[in-house]
Amino acid sequence: MRRIIKAKELRAKKTVSLARWLLGKHLVRRRADGRSDARLITEVEAYDGERDLACHARAGRTARTEIMYGAGGAWYVYLCYGVHEMLNLVVGPRDWPAAVLIRGVAGVAGPGRLTRTLAIDRTLNSTAASRASGLWLEDRGVRVPRRLVRATPRIGVDYAGDVWAKKRWRFTFDPSALPSPRAARRPAKSKPARRRAGAR
Repeated sequence: MRRIIKAKELRAKKTVSLARWLLGKHLVRRRADGRSDARLITEVEAYDGERDLACHARAGRTARTEIMYGAGGAWYVYLCYGVHEMLNLVVGPRDWPAAVLIRGVAGVAGPGRLTRTLAIDRTLNSTAASRASGLWLEDRGVRVPRRLVRATPRIGVDYAGDVWAKKRWRFTFDPSALPSPRAARRPAKSKPARRRAGAR
């Protein structure tokens, strides 16, 4: 199973649930040579509206955050501390500013390393999460069991105050702990029948 995730799947007003749902999906980047690099998403953070004091939209509509007020399914890429490009997926309905920061993929930990590894920069800001932009999402049938998911406070948001800084809206898992597809398809071994006393 392999399908491109459509924008309409990202437009529910359920930012935290959508962030959790993105674990196990694939982030796919088309390179300059035409080849595609697909990486399993392993770490995300949810940012949910103007009420969320850790969210960029806490100050309302600005030139920087205007993309967050659009309908879900676009990329929001910004520069952090003048060094790191940060990749966010806008989610939710139009006029509800919410986004999911993609913090890690298989083989790459940390949002700055992720964007460097996949050649992602601000030229992708405001573009659609689709093949047309060269950066999109795919569902390849990977399901992450709830028992493998860790929910923790978001990283680097102490400025948001106790309530918002402590929201457990960061989700991560170890992809090496996923059941192998081969094991999942293997039929269970049947137990040998017990022999009754006196049977030959």
